[in-house]
Formats: sequence, structure tokens, C-alpha cells
Amino acid sequence: MLVAKGLNQFYGGSHTLRDVNLHVPTGGVTALLGRNGVGKTTLLKCLMGLLPIRSGSIELDGADITRMLPYQRAARGIAYVPQGREIFARLSVEENILTGFAARKDGARSEIPATIFEMFPVLKQMLNRRGGDLSGGQQQQLAIARALVMQPKVLILDEPTEGIQPSIIKDIERVIRTLAERGEMAILLVEQYYDFASALAQNYVVMRRGEIVKSGSGDAMEQDGVRGFLAL
Repeated sequence: MLVAKGLNQFYGGSHTLRDVNLHVPTGGVTALLGRNGVGKTTLLKCLMGLLPIRSGSIELDGADITRMLPYQRAARGIAYVPQGREIFARLSVEENILTGFAARKDGARSEIPATIFEMFPVLKQMLNRRGGDLSGGQQQQLAIARALVMQPKVLILDEPTEGIQPSIIKDIERVIRTLAERGEMAILLVEQYYDFASALAQNYVVMRRGEIVKSGSGDAMEQDGVRGFLAL
């Protein structure tokens, strides 16, 4: 569903992504792992068009989107939940979710699907509360809900467990697992919490210094020594 080929990206004279090749198939979770500063978030921003690439190509569902702007990629079906969530603090929970409709190709605004509240029941109880008044875990759920109303082909999640209380991490894990089991979208999960990633991943990719240095099946992560590899 999402394919990156030979991506190279620079910050000034620093070569931050080095010939990155990435395949994210529909119907599962691809976990992108690596220590801080190896280029994971940079890669996600390049996939979304938020950062320029020097060379390489990006395809979504067989179509070349390399030169598309971020809103065009979103309209094509990529939803991005960034690190730090970036919800609208002064808008209500309901208004935050409704902004997701603007990214859809048809731009049509409609009622929030019932499935959103089935996945995140706490949000239904807080529709009139300002986004900035929510806890970090609730804001993370809100950011994912906003992305899901886009009905994306690809869902990109950048460290969804960062700074989140354990009970809500379990809720987020349940939602991601449900989405993966439906088999309707490709999910790219950037995560430093190894146990969370390994519990969900059908495939894994490890980055180091801007390069993909290890990859394989999610079932083989322990056997492949990924936990120890990440500690190096």
C-alpha cells in the first residue's frame, strides 16, 4: 500500500536518510523501531510531504505521490498522528474530530461515525470539553480518532505511547489491533516501547543513523534479537 524507494534526505550538510526502502502492506502493522535521533520521525515527515527529499520515490496504492503536497497525500488516503499529538487545544473534542473530514478527498463533513466512539468511548463523554483540557492519554485517543474519520488507506502513528499512562496504552493497543484485524488499512507504527511494538507487529524495520539496518517478521522479533539490537 505504501512504498518508499531509495529515499535520501539532508538537513544542511547532514545526510539524515540514506537510501531508505520501506514497504508497508495492507492488513497489518509494520513497526518502525530505533533509538532517538536515528531518523524515524524524519522518515515519517518525508512520507507525508512535510519535509523534502533529495532523491527517491514514494508510492501510495500504486500511484506516485513523491511530488504531492501534504494535503494532497492526505486526500489520497494517508493519515498521520504526529509525535506530540498536535490537537487543537482551544477547539472542543467534537470540533477536533470533525476537522478530520476536511482532509478527505471529497471534503464532505458528516456525523462522527459510531465506530469512533466504540473504539474511544471516553471521547463520547467529553465532546464539549476543550482539547487542551484533556489528559495526555485522552489527547492521544483524540488525535487517532481525528485521523480515523478520514477513512485512511494508511495510518501513520509516531510514538503513540509516549508519556501515556499504562491503562490508556492498553486501550490504544486494543484499537490498533482491531484496525489491523479488519484488514482494511496499512498501519506504520513508530515506537520505542519494544513490548508494545512486538505485540502488534506483523513486520518490523529497524533504523540506525538514517538507514534501514534490520527487518523481518513480527513473530521473529525476539528470535532476531531486536530488543538487544535496539540497546546497542
